[in-house]
Amino acid sequence: MFTIKSYRRWLRASIVIIYLIIIAGAVVRMTGSGMGCPDWPKCFGYWIPPTEETELEFSPDTHYKKGMVIIINEELRVAREDFFTGNTYQEIDWKPYIKHDYSVFNKFHTWTEYINRLIGALGGLVVLFTAVVSLQFWRSRKKLTILTVVALLAMLIQAVIGKIVVDTLLSPVLITIHMIVALLIVGLLIYLLHEVLPVDSRYYNKGNLSRWMLIIIAMTFIQVAMGTQVRQYIDHQVDLFGYPLSSAWLENGPLIFLIHRSYSILLVLVHIAVSYIAIKKYKHPKRSYFSLNALILITILSGVLMNYVDFPLGSQAAHLVTASLILGLQFYLWMRLRTAARLSVAATS
Repeated sequence: MFTIKSYRRWLRASIVIIYLIIIAGAVVRMTGSGMGCPDWPKCFGYWIPPTEETELEFSPDTHYKKGMVIIINEELRVAREDFFTGNTYQEIDWKPYIKHDYSVFNKFHTWTEYINRLIGALGGLVVLFTAVVSLQFWRSRKKLTILTVVALLAMLIQAVIGKIVVDTLLSPVLITIHMIVALLIVGLLIYLLHEVLPVDSRYYNKGNLSRWMLIIIAMTFIQVAMGTQVRQYIDHQVDLFGYPLSSAWLENGPLIFLIHRSYSILLVLVHIAVSYIAIKKYKHPKRSYFSLNALILITILSGVLMNYVDFPLGSQAAHLVTASLILGLQFYLWMRLRTAARLSVAATS
């Protein structure tokens, strides 16, 4: 029998797995592994991808299944039907892969992307089970069930976007949309978790802090939007010059990068001011605000490293992941503050 406690546990698990997906996606971008699997949902035509390039070479007297992929003359070829090969390659048995012309096999990139997809599939299963658990609320709190199913549908949309990203050779715009949808799913799951948690009166305020937190969320979204523009610029530099990444690209970077860098100072000051008021004036729990400001400092530090130390290993992933954690924690704090403010107003009226 499902209970509200089990629903909370599955919501928490869903939030954790979505953040793991974001981390995995950040690692894929950091390592340039986005095309490690050039097809979708399989990887080089296999559910479990090859570990050596020889597995993608034509092999005589071998049974190939429909959809299996080989690389011939630096092009992907897909088996038309199930068949056994003869001694030589026959073009009639194969068809070209027409969605793009990428045909490079790199074992590290392939398995990095494959693990990313496995984590995504696991996330879908966790959210699916959360939706099943939410059915207990269909009569009493129908909104919870409906929104949990919406989260599940959003996960399916994410999968479709992921396929299109691969088919379009990692379109920067689609990658940005992919990330935004992930953040929206996190926000929806955090909202659902908040709805089934008791009101925390420790976040008492007169409504001013909840309004400020909403302003901070809007400011952070602006910063993230500018960050995606900077990332698209870096992606373009990678297309032109390849890896490794260079800080010199940012020294002569676009105006949006300078605004993005300077705007972070304003964000820090606003966060410190709101945190100070919340802790000193209203005696709010320190851990949430300290965690929020620590994440902001980590984000800034990773940005500094990218700007001045040639994008050291992990700096891009840290920058992206901490930014998404910041938005999640801001949203959670805003809901806590808003609910506590309403409770205090109701108590005094």
